[in-house]
Amino acid sequence: MPPEKCAYALARYSRSPDSMRESIAWVRSHDSQKFLESFYFQYGHASIADLGHAVVCFEGISEIAATEIEAEPLWDGQAKSSRYQDFSSSGFVTPPELAGDSDAYQAAGHALLHAYKQVNERAFACLAERFPCPADMKPEAWRRNIAARAFDVARYLLFWGVPTNVGQVTSIRTLEKQIRRLRASEYAELQSLGEELAAACGAAPDCAWDPGVQSEPLAPTLAHHAEPDTHAAQARRDLTLWAAENLPPAVSGDSPRVDLVKPADTPADIVATLLYPVTARPFRELYDLAASWSAARRAEVIDLALGSRTRRDEILGAFRGGLYAYDFVIDIGAYRDLQRHRRCQKFRQPYTGALGHETPALIADAGAAEIYHSAMDAAFEAMRALPSPGAHYLLPFGARGRFLFKMDFAEAEYISRLRSGVKGHFSYRQIAWDMKCAMEKLEPELGRLIDATPPWVEDPLKR
Repeated sequence: MPPEKCAYALARYSRSPDSMRESIAWVRSHDSQKFLESFYFQYGHASIADLGHAVVCFEGISEIAATEIEAEPLWDGQAKSSRYQDFSSSGFVTPPELAGDSDAYQAAGHALLHAYKQVNERAFACLAERFPCPADMKPEAWRRNIAARAFDVARYLLFWGVPTNVGQVTSIRTLEKQIRRLRASEYAELQSLGEELAAACGAAPDCAWDPGVQSEPLAPTLAHHAEPDTHAAQARRDLTLWAAENLPPAVSGDSPRVDLVKPADTPADIVATLLYPVTARPFRELYDLAASWSAARRAEVIDLALGSRTRRDEILGAFRGGLYAYDFVIDIGAYRDLQRHRRCQKFRQPYTGALGHETPALIADAGAAEIYHSAMDAAFEAMRALPSPGAHYLLPFGARGRFLFKMDFAEAEYISRLRSGVKGHFSYRQIAWDMKCAMEKLEPELGRLIDATPPWVEDPLKR
């Protein structure tokens, strides 16, 4: 059934004594659009839209667009893997913001992909020599494992502009939120995708299991009502201006890769989380500041953030969270992997490249240091010369960024245990181990329960 008709049938099923078959028969002869107009959009029965699901695929989009598409707490899907596919000849997406003058962007993008190919070849050769094929392992399986590890190193030279594909399965309620958020994005590519997504909801499916059957539009009512989420965008602008005018000079000093904070003051926690994405400051610094302010000062920030909220807008994500706040300074490739964990509230700071980049140890071992650092330096230089936000598309996966993940202990245990395993990428393996160590320091009684694998335990031939 089309998602909207499915939602109508299940909603009616819960509101009548009829069987499911009788409810379906009812829906066949009644207008689901009129029902949704009244109960979902007019009366706010939002849970109705959780009862219809749609499969949507995005093809040939940039990695930065894929990351923003996936930024939904209730989301299921997968993207093209950088571990099992060669991106050296993939080309890259040119953001609309740079379409008129893209020579510098094009040159930097091609240089990064050329360096990616060279580093990948050298990393593969180095790993093949270090870990020869065991007698009890098939050469094809050995080669796949070595290739995956080489891609793990080379991927640091991929960048946000590299194209990818994303397939997702979501409720039409999540789909509506996604369309509204994309339409209000700072990136023109995302705005365009929001428009295309709304149009797709109002049309028959592009792909049908049985081509001989006439398909109905997926979610025409949703397509009509999914307007841009202006509240979140306006709140961000308001908070950015407030932070620039009111925050004291930032505290200088290096930040750890993983900093774990357990906020005890809930209003201060919310204020710090609201300000985190519009500054370049560590979460701990913002939280300590907010905790030292008066209730009136904190209320000023909170009221400002909610000033543009309308009846249809959910409260901002900063008002949600968990017991623990992990502040990460990590490469954006690792963030791309960790972002897929849904039972977290996630926040990021602007993509500036100001925090430098990571360098995998195998880069030097493979004799690729000069190639790697030259490509990185050139990319950062080109990025700084281009206007934002289009410049962000040049940011390599090896560049560091600051990201805040808020979660309960169960999720911290899950991420640390799963992501520290020997099959994982060495970058997030280290982060997962640091998460366990930080928990052990803060909460010894709980940290001991995390069965994480130390990063020095390796098995490159295991998948």
